[in-house]
Amino acid sequence: MIRFLTACVAALTISSAVWAEEMKMAVTTSFHNSGLAEVLLPEITKDIGIEVQLLVVGTGQALRLGEAGDVDAILVHAKAAEEEFVAQGHATHRTEIMYNDFVVIGPAADGAGIGAATDATGALQRIAAASAAFVSRGDDSGTHKKELSLWAAAGVEPEGKWYNAVGAGMGAALNTAAGMNAYILSDRASWLNFGNKGDLALLFAGDPVLFNQYAYLPVNPDKHTHVQSGLAAQLETWLISDRARDLIDGYRLEGEQLFTFNAQQ
Repeated sequence: MIRFLTACVAALTISSAVWAEEMKMAVTTSFHNSGLAEVLLPEITKDIGIEVQLLVVGTGQALRLGEAGDVDAILVHAKAAEEEFVAQGHATHRTEIMYNDFVVIGPAADGAGIGAATDATGALQRIAAASAAFVSRGDDSGTHKKELSLWAAAGVEPEGKWYNAVGAGMGAALNTAAGMNAYILSDRASWLNFGNKGDLALLFAGDPVLFNQYAYLPVNPDKHTHVQSGLAAQLETWLISDRARDLIDGYRLEGEQLFTFNAQQ
């Protein structure tokens, strides 16, 4: 009898895997590095029978994948670029799902003194004035776009030996910063989930300009008839549900909430 029940459970597990429908979603490296994907994806499969295959890239590359019809939806964090993507007809609409914030990480000794800055632009001005080593993702990601907008607001053209653009995702960029004992802009979730902190510390946060919104964009089936628009719509319904809210708001590291759900239900 025990063997029979075990066989039944195994068969049901295999059947569920076979029955699960698949779709592709491009997501940012910061979302993936946060660890939240590992919480959400199994629950999505369990609740609505969709296996979401992630393509983990920067926001710029995610938008290009959507434009080419290589994914069914994207989850990114660069509002101006997202709105342009929708305006060009590459996505049917844009739905805000959750947010967190950007933070400035740097050497615990804080030689540039950014901990005393009153705003984010002031923090970057101090880094530039000190020619302190700074690591930029340099990959057209949402984090990179935010960083460039902050330098522009600070009236600084980031260049010279102190400025290091690595063309990499958030985890790799943080690893580089740890190795160089350099400053870097990160999303809070990636920083908290990052294991190789070395002598780095969170030195500046709290400026409203560092608000970091994540949004879901289904690829337009009128441009790419092969996309799984029905599955993308089912996933969106789940992402704005109470179930998703509980999982997103409940995800914590070191006792700290990493994302806040703000989808309009």
